[in-house]
Amino acid sequence: MKPHQMHKVDLTTIEGSGDFPCPSCGVKISPEDETENVYTILDTKMKGHSLEELVIQCNKCESKIHLIGFLASSPPSPK
Repeated sequence: MKPHQMHKVDLTTIEGSGDFPCPSCGVKISPEDETENVYTILDTKMKGHSLEELVIQCNKCESKIHLIGFLASSPPSPK
């Protein structure tokens, strides 16, 4: 049995609607998919009130994917 792979995906490098292929098996992972048929959310890491990192697992190949770049993608709120 081969160990599950771990990957890091920086969301600031993704163009378009945010879909990206799993780095291991290529299955399309979409932020619009709320069914957890393709991936499962394992962990969320917050920094204050902002999402800093999201850890998901691909349901096809079971690779763990650390999604980063949330803070850079949301501008600071005006005061």
